[in-house]
Amino acid sequence: MGWFSRKKKQAEVARGSRQVADALRDHLNHFVTTRRGVEAWVEQPTSFNPPSILLVAADGESTRRGLPSAEYGYHFADECGIPCYDAGVVPYPTRMREYGLRAKRDARRAADPRR
Repeated sequence: MGWFSRKKKQAEVARGSRQVADALRDHLNHFVTTRRGVEAWVEQPTSFNPPSILLVAADGESTRRGLPSAEYGYHFADECGIPCYDAGVVPYPTRMREYGLRAKRDARRAADPRR
Protein backbone atom coordinates (compact mmCIF):
# COMPACT_ATOMS: atom_id res chain seq x y z
CA MET A 1 0.00 0.00 0.00
CA GLY A 2 2.80 2.46 0.87
CA TRP A 3 4.55 1.66 -2.38
CA PHE A 4 1.60 2.78 -4.50
CA SER A 5 1.11 6.04 -2.61
CA ARG A 6 4.84 6.80 -2.95
CA LYS A 7 4.66 6.21 -6.71
CA LYS A 8 1.59 8.43 -6.92
CA LYS A 9 3.43 11.26 -5.11
CA GLN A 10 6.43 10.89 -7.41
CA ALA A 11 4.13 11.11 -10.43
CA GLU A 12 2.50 14.27 -9.02
CA VAL A 13 5.89 15.91 -8.48
CA ALA A 14 7.01 14.96 -11.99
CA ARG A 15 3.78 16.35 -13.47
CA GLY A 16 4.20 19.53 -11.41
CA SER A 17 7.78 19.92 -12.59
CA ARG A 18 6.61 19.98 -16.18
CA GLN A 19 4.01 22.63 -15.34
CA VAL A 20 6.54 25.01 -13.73
CA ALA A 21 7.51 27.75 -16.13
CA ASP A 22 11.21 28.09 -16.93
CA ALA A 23 11.16 31.70 -15.70
CA LEU A 24 9.85 30.61 -12.30
CA ARG A 25 12.38 27.80 -11.95
CA ASP A 26 15.19 30.16 -13.04
CA HIS A 27 14.09 32.81 -10.52
CA LEU A 28 14.03 30.34 -7.62
CA ASN A 29 17.38 28.80 -8.60
CA HIS A 30 18.95 32.25 -9.01
CA PHE A 31 17.73 33.32 -5.56
CA VAL A 32 19.15 30.18 -3.93
CA THR A 33 22.53 30.37 -5.68
CA THR A 34 23.14 34.11 -5.25
CA ARG A 35 22.20 34.44 -1.57
CA ARG A 36 23.71 33.02 1.58
CA GLY A 37 21.83 30.82 4.05
CA VAL A 38 18.57 30.39 2.12
CA GLU A 39 15.71 28.49 3.77
CA ALA A 40 12.34 27.55 2.28
CA TRP A 41 8.81 27.66 3.68
CA VAL A 42 6.17 25.76 1.73
CA GLU A 43 2.71 27.27 2.05
CA GLN A 44 -0.17 24.86 1.62
CA PRO A 45 -3.03 25.81 -0.72
CA THR A 46 -6.09 27.54 0.68
CA SER A 47 -9.46 28.25 -0.86
CA PHE A 48 -8.09 31.60 -2.06
CA ASN A 49 -4.40 30.96 -2.76
CA PRO A 50 -2.51 28.26 -4.64
CA PRO A 51 0.41 26.50 -2.94
CA SER A 52 3.52 28.65 -2.81
CA ILE A 53 7.11 28.70 -1.66
CA LEU A 54 8.79 31.43 0.37
CA LEU A 55 12.58 31.61 0.18
CA VAL A 56 14.33 33.62 2.91
CA ALA A 57 18.05 34.45 2.84
CA ALA A 58 20.23 34.82 5.94
CA ASP A 59 19.95 38.64 5.85
CA GLY A 60 16.13 38.48 5.66
CA GLU A 61 15.65 39.13 1.94
CA SER A 62 12.81 36.98 0.65
CA THR A 63 10.84 35.98 -2.40
CA ARG A 64 7.50 34.19 -2.67
CA ARG A 65 6.18 32.38 -5.76
CA GLY A 66 3.14 30.24 -6.52
CA LEU A 67 3.67 26.57 -7.36
CA PRO A 68 1.66 23.86 -9.11
CA SER A 69 1.75 21.74 -5.91
CA ALA A 70 3.16 21.82 -2.39
CA GLU A 71 5.04 18.60 -3.14
CA TYR A 72 6.98 20.44 -5.85
CA GLY A 73 8.11 22.97 -3.22
CA TYR A 74 9.46 20.23 -0.96
CA HIS A 75 11.12 18.57 -3.97
CA PHE A 76 12.72 21.87 -5.07
CA ALA A 77 14.19 22.51 -1.59
CA ASP A 78 15.50 18.96 -1.39
CA GLU A 79 17.03 19.26 -4.86
CA CYS A 80 18.81 22.50 -3.84
CA GLY A 81 19.89 21.09 -0.49
CA ILE A 82 18.27 23.86 1.56
CA PRO A 83 16.25 23.48 4.77
CA CYS A 84 12.51 23.35 4.15
CA TYR A 85 9.68 23.98 6.59
CA ASP A 86 5.91 23.77 6.51
CA ALA A 87 4.61 27.34 6.88
CA GLY A 88 1.63 26.13 8.90
CA VAL A 89 3.91 24.57 11.51
CA VAL A 90 7.13 26.62 11.64
CA PRO A 91 6.71 30.42 11.90
CA TYR A 92 8.41 32.80 9.49
CA PRO A 93 11.74 34.20 10.72
CA THR A 94 11.79 37.65 12.33
CA ARG A 95 14.78 38.61 10.17
CA MET A 96 12.42 38.71 7.18
CA ARG A 97 10.23 41.36 8.81
CA GLU A 98 13.29 43.31 10.01
CA TYR A 99 14.67 43.31 6.46
CA GLY A 100 11.41 44.78 5.17
CA LEU A 101 11.42 47.50 7.83
CA ARG A 102 15.06 48.39 7.05
CA ALA A 103 14.32 48.57 3.32
CA LYS A 104 11.29 50.80 3.92
CA ARG A 105 13.31 53.09 6.23
CA ASP A 106 16.17 53.32 3.72
CA ALA A 107 13.75 54.15 0.89
CA ARG A 108 12.20 56.89 3.01
CA ARG A 109 15.65 58.36 3.74
CA ALA A 110 16.57 58.29 0.06
CA ALA A 111 13.34 60.10 -0.87
CA ASP A 112 13.77 62.76 1.84
CA PRO A 113 17.40 63.99 1.95
CA ARG A 114 16.77 66.10 5.11
CA ARG A 115 16.83 62.94 7.26
